Amino acid sequence: MAAIRPRSNAGNAGKVSTVSAWQPPVPGIAEVFHARFTEHAYPAHVHDTWALMIVDGGRVDFALDRERHGAGVSDAVVLLPPGVVHDGRTVAEAGLRKRVLYLDTSVLPQRLAGAAVDAPLLVDPALRERVHALHLALGERDPLEAQSRLAFVRERLRGRLAGRGEPPTGGTAPGARLAVRLRELLDARVVEGITLEEAAARLGHAHPTHLIRSFRKAYGLPPHAYLTGRRVALARGLLLAGARPAQAAAESGFYDQAHLARHFARHVGTSPARFARSGGA
Repeated sequence: MAAIRPRSNAGNAGKVSTVSAWQPPVPGIAEVFHARFTEHAYPAHVHDTWALMIVDGGRVDFALDRERHGAGVSDAVVLLPPGVVHDGRTVAEAGLRKRVLYLDTSVLPQRLAGAAVDAPLLVDPALRERVHALHLALGERDPLEAQSRLAFVRERLRGRLAGRGEPPTGGTAPGARLAVRLRELLDARVVEGITLEEAAARLGHAHPTHLIRSFRKAYGLPPHAYLTGRRVALARGLLLAGARPAQAAAESGFYDQAHLARHFARHVGTSPARFARSGGA
């Protein structure tokens, strides 16, 4: 894929001032996302990727695995692991300026997720400077420099996370095992979806309300909200790959473009069309 230079755009969804998002030709980086929000609140959701964030202005408050944290402009780097529920919101009158890298598990293995849950705020000036330099290289469309700088970021992150512990397993109680099985089923049916009745039948005729309670207890959000977040993540990738909003809606499991737009604004802070244009060449 050719390198793409980000281009800011104005928008009103979520009171957003600017958003730039693009997919760089750098293995391991699924998406680059720069944003300035005057006011926005993300619903609880999960990512398939790691989210590595630095704050350039304002302050963000977020919950990770139901523990609240806060980060402002400092030497701290925020690292959110894949598969763990989190939310986020602006908390300062000036809003929030942030830069995020979505990294796949070739950069950081899944087994380090537990360490990131324990310590999502990494106060490390050297790491923050490396992440900043990586963003600059990505903006200059220099894949070789970006790959080199990513290697140094990965080295620092792995060093910080090593030895902090294994990822949470969700427990071994019957309810926890049921939640894991339902999540696997949802992951396999992101686009086509599944009814609660069918899920209950596939999971040993579990009672639907027991399914919902077990899932919420294990992951902090109900199954339908989890599935919506997975669909939004899929739509993001399709839009950045060149799909039009209507096509992205159909191919990510939404009823229509309007259905995608409503959820996309809540999760991303802008409309699908503006998000797609933000990474124009």
